[in-house]
Amino acid sequence: MKTKIVLASDHAGVQLKEQLVRFLKNSGYEVSDLGPMNEDSVDYPDTIAPAARAVALGEADRGVIICGSGIGASIVANKIRGVRCVLCQDIYDAEYSRLHNDANVISFGARKLGIEKVTECLIKWLSTPFEGGRHAARVAKITAIEDEEAAK
Repeated sequence: MKTKIVLASDHAGVQLKEQLVRFLKNSGYEVSDLGPMNEDSVDYPDTIAPAARAVALGEADRGVIICGSGIGASIVANKIRGVRCVLCQDIYDAEYSRLHNDANVISFGARKLGIEKVTECLIKWLSTPFEGGRHAARVAKITAIEDEEAAK
């Protein structure tokens, strides 16, 4: 079964997103591109939230989101219950967000990182398993906090 990956960006991330869509398809992943499909201005919550929801609902295994800095996109994604999004700036972030945090969405800043660095980080992120063990208890605590907040 192919890993399903959903991608979304704002207008600043369109070119990087398109490059990643091609890379992921060529690497054998099942890819869903939620847009935008051009560089016309768009508010990133409008495209990022549906991608994060797709991961939270199990419609995609992982999510890749992009905006100019990666910051706004990661904030939006982390508002969705069940999403653990990392703002990735280097290979360490990619690896340890999976090993220790079981991150299911990764955010990149299109104005900060080039395709080579992003691809390197994405490969590491997709190939790194969750370590579990003591980290599973910590992730469970994050989920408990989400549950508490949702109940308010």
